[in-house]
Amino acid sequence: QVQLVESGGGLVQAGGSLRLTCAAPGTTYSMNAMGWYRQAPGKQRELVADITNSGNTRYLESVKGRFTISRDNAMNTVYLQMSSLKDEDTAVYSCYARSIDYGLLYGRGTQVTVSS
Repeated sequence: QVQLVESGGGLVQAGGSLRLTCAAPGTTYSMNAMGWYRQAPGKQRELVADITNSGNTRYLESVKGRFTISRDNAMNTVYLQMSSLKDEDTAVYSCYARSIDYGLLYGRGTQVTVSS
């Protein structure tokens, strides 16, 4: 069974940066899309950013210009570079991947906490 493995969360001061990584070890076929959701306490889950295997990206309006998503297609790995972090970016960030071969997958999530 394919699992997504996330890393890179943690505690950072406002204005700082973090990079999240999500990998799908052991996979052979390319993921059609990979990306990140986040959910803060008491709020709905929202799509932060995603990227297709052809490089098309989408971003949540509030993170445009601060976050950059990228991926390594050969390794089925997606990265989220987060800069100029704000208090409101505090949330659990979860990776997702969509594939014809593997279906829709979600990671367990990694906590990002921004302190002011």
